[in-house]
Amino acid sequence: MKFSQPLIPGTLIRRYKRFLVDVRLEDGCLVTAHVANTGSMRGCASPGLRAALSHHPGKGRKLPFSVELIRVGDAWVGVNTSRANAIAEEAIRAGRIDSLAGYSAIRREVRYGKNSRVDLLLTGGGPDCFVEVKNVTLRVGDAAAFPDAVTARGLKHLVELENEVQQGHRAVMLFLVNRGDCRFMRPAAEIDPAYAATLSRVVAAGVEVVACATRPCLEGIEIVASLPFLPG
Repeated sequence: MKFSQPLIPGTLIRRYKRFLVDVRLEDGCLVTAHVANTGSMRGCASPGLRAALSHHPGKGRKLPFSVELIRVGDAWVGVNTSRANAIAEEAIRAGRIDSLAGYSAIRREVRYGKNSRVDLLLTGGGPDCFVEVKNVTLRVGDAAAFPDAVTARGLKHLVELENEVQQGHRAVMLFLVNRGDCRFMRPAAEIDPAYAATLSRVVAAGVEVVACATRPCLEGIEIVASLPFLPG
């Protein structure tokens, strides 16, 4: 996925009200930007970190700036969760995720389960494949970990995937590790033990887990490698 325009660099001043951040641009201007991330952004929201913003003027938005990347150590981290589905879909269409190759059609946001929408529905290659995509930004040691905050919505998605398996479909939990400095993926049981326990249960029931690492940069984000998943 390529960004449609050059990103604007700055320095993170603070995050507040969940979806707002103040950023000092390189010209000294202080702007308030939208951050499309419902998690805690643990490790990615400290004042003083470098940030990269996209600019969307003249589109009826209250905030024309959006946070795309945060620099943590030597790595850019993709914190805009609204990009995750597009990144995953592009990689699947290009055949870069072996376990999800061979389907002829991909649809987004398809209704399923109990008042839910699955991120991606793959058809035309065997049993329908329901794919939930989670944007992972938390790093603990060498591991990427999810979630970074207690997530009732994420828990619901696991149950919905389990139900699809019981109906004879294929169901995949795709963890998009939106940073390139992790060696493996694991559930963050220390943050949300209920999510970790439910993930273990649904995997035993047939839900598949796929973890992929990206290489975020100022030009764009693409999936570059698979990561081992360690259940706990």
